[in-house]
Amino acid sequence: MPHCTPEELALAALREPLPDDAAAHLAGCASCTGEVSRLRRAVDVLAVPELADPGPPVAPPPALWAGIAAATGVATAPRPGVVAASAPPADPVPDVPPAPLVPAARPEPGPVAPVVPLRPRRSRLLLAAAAALVVGLGIGAGAVALSGRDDDGVAVAEAVLDPLEDSGASGSAAVVEREDGTRVLRVELAADAPPEGYYEAWLLTESVTGLVPLGVVRPGTEDFQLPAGLDLGEYPVVDVSVEPLDGDPAHSGLSVARGQLS
Repeated sequence: MPHCTPEELALAALREPLPDDAAAHLAGCASCTGEVSRLRRAVDVLAVPELADPGPPVAPPPALWAGIAAATGVATAPRPGVVAASAPPADPVPDVPPAPLVPAARPEPGPVAPVVPLRPRRSRLLLAAAAALVVGLGIGAGAVALSGRDDDGVAVAEAVLDPLEDSGASGSAAVVEREDGTRVLRVELAADAPPEGYYEAWLLTESVTGLVPLGVVRPGTEDFQLPAGLDLGEYPVVDVSVEPLDGDPAHSGLSVARGQLS
């Protein structure tokens, strides 16, 4: 018969009943009995006699309910049956008048925030291609940011990220191949934080009809592991876009920096 499980040993240490087969094994097994004895030492040390054998319930002092009633405006007293019969009777609760209800002052309406229209998305074809690719590859495929850089590897392709539409964002990108054969895209972005949303890095085809999402990129340096087998000859364009917090995984069409790997 197998030994008692850790759960059964713990129950035995707590002096709880065990299943018949476990109890029979424990009675004749020196190993399990010794383990129960070791566990019981800890149980006995932590046992508090006052909690193990509590006395009769103690009624709360009369001032406790009076304070609750005064703070909340409740005028009724607890039902007599709430206090245990073994507890000494409590003094009668004084009749406390309810506190007057004062309506909260409504804040003055502030100025209406200006409505800023969103820039139109440049290409419906781009969004359709993005949605199709996300379904095929899965959201964030290959978009695992690397926390360690013990092995910098060798840069096999580089790109200069030029600003688009006077965005002011710029930077560089490099494909780094590590000793184990994995590749990462290292993006260095020089840009102010967007007023709304976040930056995201992508790899695009030259015709901008297919794309691979890499992940969120922040001003500074970020590394993204590239999917195994990804053909950089097919996706040579590095793109940085501003994405709104709308839950849509497709490309927003609002690119701020772009460059081609060479």
